[in-house]
Order: sequence, then C-alpha cells, then structure tokens
Amino acid sequence: MPSRILLSDDDPVLLAGLAEQLAHEGLHEVVCASSAEQALEAGQGLPFALAIIGQAGASGRELAARLRDGGMACPILLLAEDAGQDGGGFEVLAKPFRFSALLARIHALITHHAADGDAAVRIGPYTFHPSAKLLQADGRKVRLTEKETNILKFLHASAGAVSREILLHEVWGYGPAVATHTLETHIYRLRKKIEEDPGRAQILLTEGGGYRLSA
Repeated sequence: MPSRILLSDDDPVLLAGLAEQLAHEGLHEVVCASSAEQALEAGQGLPFALAIIGQAGASGRELAARLRDGGMACPILLLAEDAGQDGGGFEVLAKPFRFSALLARIHALITHHAADGDAAVRIGPYTFHPSAKLLQADGRKVRLTEKETNILKFLHASAGAVSREILLHEVWGYGPAVATHTLETHIYRLRKKIEEDPGRAQILLTEGGGYRLSA
C-alpha cells in the first residue's frame, strides 16, 4: 500500500506540481492542503507516514507545531527558503531543491520512522511490543494475533477516533461497500484479553461510530 503523505503549501502552482510528481512515482498517496486550516483538518483524520509543509518561514514552523500538538506522530519536513533556516526542531529541505533530493529525503524519513514503528509503547497499563505481538503489565503477558496487533498499532498511531470503515480498509484491505462483522468480532475478543471488565471498556473505547485508545 502506498505511503500516505500530507502535502501543504499556500503556493497553488508548487502544490499541484509536487502532488503530480509524487503521484506519478506511484509510491505515495498524496493528500493536498492549500491552507493551514485544511492541513490541520486533514491531520485529524487518517494517519500519515510523512507531512511536507511548504508554507514559508514562521508560518510553516507554526503549522508543523500545531500538527504535532494535535497528535500527528509522523515525521514533518519543512520546505525552507534557505539551507540555514531554523526548522524549529523539524526536518528541513532548502528551496530550491531537485525533485530527486525530495524523493531521497521522503524515503529516508519514512523508512527510518517505519523502523521505529516496532518500538515498545504504552497502551493503558500495558507495554505494547508490536514486533512480538505482545502486551505486558505487572508480569502478565497477553499474546495477540496479527490482526489484533495491527488494530492496536493503527489506533495508537492515530489522532482521535478511527471509523470502522477506515480500520477495515487499513487492517483488512476491505472497501467501504463490504458488509462484515469481522472488526466487531476482533474488537470483542481483544477487549476480553486486555480489559478488566470488557463490558465497560477503559482502554479500547467506542467513540463516534469508531474506536480509539484511551489517553
């Protein structure tokens, strides 16, 4: 599946040109935002492998910071006006740049971030080890199936609730027209494994027609 990239720039010519070139590569699904407001709205939806921010100077750094504060966990690349510009703690690629240089930076950032994706993280009272398909808490070990692992990984990487349609697409590859109760079955079994009282979930929550992990 192509990596999903958020591309934001208030220059419509540059935005359209970069989006077309990236789409032509066929390696990335590009979500375009022509304003900070559109970028922030997109950042609250699907998780991204990378965000590329082309707004100049302080505007770009401010948008990047707001995306991060809003829960975006992926790398953020600022397209800066000069090589010496401070990225405010974010990655920087100076303008003008060759498209090949941008592709190389995209590949490096996504690859590095994906390699870190198996790092242990906290989910409720548990330490989650994705590569081992394992949750641990106070000496207790909870073994997970591959689908259960992928559900938790996706929810942990997401900001806010994720709809059942998105989970079915991302975890199983199903389209929106598919009628199935497989997600609900997996959620039920997962709650039986991780919740103290599965009928009153405190970790894997139902919200807005979808699911999210408690903060």
